[in-house]
Amino acid sequence: MRLEQLQAFLAIVESGSFQKAAQKCSVTQSTISRQIQSLEADLGFELFHRTSQSKLTLAGETLLPRARKICLEWQTVKQEISDLIAGKQPELCIASIPSVCAYYFPPLLQSFCNQYPDVQLRVTSLGSDRALKVLKDGLVDLAIVMNNRFLTTSKEMVVETLYEESIEVLISANHPLTEYECIPWSELIRYRQVIFKEGYGMQRLVQNQFDQTHTLLKSALEVNTLDAFRGIVRQGELIALLPSSALIEARTDPSLAIRPFVINNNGSSVHSTSLTRQVVIVTTQDRLQIPPIQYFWHLVKEQIPKQININQL
Repeated sequence: MRLEQLQAFLAIVESGSFQKAAQKCSVTQSTISRQIQSLEADLGFELFHRTSQSKLTLAGETLLPRARKICLEWQTVKQEISDLIAGKQPELCIASIPSVCAYYFPPLLQSFCNQYPDVQLRVTSLGSDRALKVLKDGLVDLAIVMNNRFLTTSKEMVVETLYEESIEVLISANHPLTEYECIPWSELIRYRQVIFKEGYGMQRLVQNQFDQTHTLLKSALEVNTLDAFRGIVRQGELIALLPSSALIEARTDPSLAIRPFVINNNGSSVHSTSLTRQVVIVTTQDRLQIPPIQYFWHLVKEQIPKQININQL
């Protein structure tokens, strides 16, 4: 059974004859006849009494409401796809890491809403692993995450780097580590830490660094909001390793302090390194063809780097 056969069947019902149906469908009468014969062969029953009025048989009467429903559904889905390509989607769903949601999104989201006032924008703050999973599952249209080539490398994914930033140490204003302008790794590892919960790229990045230096990460507790990090660190000797973009509010808080740190790989300052993370924007090839998603993609690429440069001045 093919769609054009059902369309020919409905054309005959609506016009009252094979000849008029052929005119309506812009085909020959023999084409209409072949389509109906093929449909009848598939069903095993005749659909019309072969008279001048082309009346429906009992089988035809049974098929009629189903045929109308199928053809209506086809027209509906065609219209929905056309609307989607034209940028008339009802909503745009975004998943992003907390630091981007908190500091870089507000003006960007306003710009999008001004351009697409009829598109409902839905933004969810998630860890990188979870954000990529919901993107792959089709629950969101676009994700902004910490890059992980093992999670973002696949044929259908489109990945572009937004920025790279350093990881710094958040400590209380009266913490012993404040005596250092740049904290040595050997001193940093002595203190217990507040870390992100499982599923956040930052947790994996920090743990990997401890593993690579053959040192023990003294994890005291896990949280998943920037407010929680600041509130806990403010209370005492717990410290946290966080990206620069997550420390914007902390820089103006007199009860907190921020320090860079250096990883000394072999006891020589010549081989000392710092820790950084790369933030990327990710979607799929097909989604990037949809106007609102494409617009949001370019908006992020244009505005987020500018905001970072301003904050780092």
